[in-house]
Amino acid sequence: MDPVRRGCKYEEDISLGLNNSEPKQLDCPGLQFSNGCHNFDRLSSVVCAGKLLVVPMDGSHWFTMRLVVEQLIQRGHEVVLIIPEVSWQLGKSSNFTVKTYSTTYNLEELNQKFKTFSDSQWNVRPQSILSMLLDSSSDIFEHLFLHCKNLFSDPKLVEYIKESSFDAVFLDPFDVCGLIVAKYFSLPSVVFTRGLFCHFLEESTQCPSPPSYVPRIFLGFPDAMNFRERVWNHISHLEEHLFCHYFLKTPLEVASEILQTAVTPYDLYSHTSIWLLRTDFVLDYPKPVMPNMVFIGGINCQEGKPLPKAECP
Repeated sequence: MDPVRRGCKYEEDISLGLNNSEPKQLDCPGLQFSNGCHNFDRLSSVVCAGKLLVVPMDGSHWFTMRLVVEQLIQRGHEVVLIIPEVSWQLGKSSNFTVKTYSTTYNLEELNQKFKTFSDSQWNVRPQSILSMLLDSSSDIFEHLFLHCKNLFSDPKLVEYIKESSFDAVFLDPFDVCGLIVAKYFSLPSVVFTRGLFCHFLEESTQCPSPPSYVPRIFLGFPDAMNFRERVWNHISHLEEHLFCHYFLKTPLEVASEILQTAVTPYDLYSHTSIWLLRTDFVLDYPKPVMPNMVFIGGINCQEGKPLPKAECP
């Protein structure tokens, strides 16, 4: 049994939510936990959080995360959402404790930026990370990344987070703001994602992903590549290193300003305590994984309902 799962069922509470039983006394080897308590050992292997700060990402990313947050609330955990005032779907539930902060953009501007981006993505299929990053419509990401600056410009909200003694931050890593919040307040972070573009997942988890054996995203190569495919895979890997930092230029500048020090992607992503990956190991390319990487594939699937019977006239 790997260290993350060793005797403690916190991951089930914060990820799958398949067991509907109430939170109860947890008996972990060498440690005693009661409902609502928390602890991180040196390996971040045992986690029992009772007070959770959630920094979600808007749009479709929120749909799956919301199911987990609702399960956490049902199990007795205290959950607080930190969201911008302008959003599509965030916080639309009476079950959540929500704290908002103002933004420098309005909903109309957000919709227009997203429409430009989505139209571009439907018209042209990206062939590589480079083609996606150089797309002029990708400035939607820069627009979204700036909201974190608005969060830290709200002194009352910053003071609230500081004084609330949260046990951990539950976040979507695509919105780098959650990672910045976790690092700024020195809180353990639980990442909820399908995966990460570029090379950040492999590097931050110190998981080897050799280009000779593991194909990069968008290429569509099999795990058994021929020489030509391996060459192209290496080129794609090189593109990521050259241009992914360009993609994260704005959030890294924001993070450096907030944290008052130069920040790299590795500084942010390597702070993660637990990676909850919405996929299954058997569906991905064969590669090593670390003990704090927990596969929760299928969490966004619901049991289908039978179609209603229709009678022909």
